[in-house]
Amino acid sequence: MRPWPGCLLRVRAKPCVPSQAACLIRPAEFSTTSYRSKRKTKDNNKSRGVSSLYGSGPKEHLSMSDIPLPKPRDHKPKIDVNPDHGLWGFFPEPGKALSTPSETEQHGRAWTVEELRKKSWEDLHALWWVCCRERNMLATSKAELHRAKLGFGETEIDVRNDEVLRTMRAVKHALTERYYTWQDAVDVAATDPEVDLLAEDGQAYKPSTFEEDAEAEQQSAESSPERRDGPEAARLDSEPGRYT
Repeated sequence: MRPWPGCLLRVRAKPCVPSQAACLIRPAEFSTTSYRSKRKTKDNNKSRGVSSLYGSGPKEHLSMSDIPLPKPRDHKPKIDVNPDHGLWGFFPEPGKALSTPSETEQHGRAWTVEELRKKSWEDLHALWWVCCRERNMLATSKAELHRAKLGFGETEIDVRNDEVLRTMRAVKHALTERYYTWQDAVDVAATDPEVDLLAEDGQAYKPSTFEEDAEAEQQSAESSPERRDGPEAARLDSEPGRYT
């Protein structure tokens, strides 16, 4: 068996025994703190003297201790806002984000269907959008309560919102009754011979008595003698029994 060439080139090195002085020297730990900033006394608490509650810093004098820190500028720009802007409708008052519970409780009752039956279409349309605006304001107030975690006022907002919903349901009820009444009237008019829903002149109601009177007047006008003007007409009118 042929020997491996690497074994022939191997050199037996003697074990190195470190000296006593080399054993006493230890490598320094890695640190980014400068020598002057190091604490001069040993303390196991690394957060000693640092308080985020009282804003206190370390008790040791640091290299940056004598340099004043910059302070933010106390600048609040004044922005001109239109007091009549439409977005103020989402708040109780212009510049007021939330009402107190006692102010939220100050509201009336809901409108009834009997009261809304007497209102015009313009009044019902205006009342509907007033209710929509009121619900937007209440939703904004409720969102502000949840954001600020105030813990009060939500019950009063829900009670007021229920009254607004009752009014909106009553408006829908009144309009639905009017629609059914109009639809019934259209069905009756379609079977009435005196009503022409497709009239081109826009006069849908044409009673038969009116048409008969108009035809009679037209026939009488056609059968009467022609009108004469001047002395001839005066002479004929003065003769009695001319056309009798």
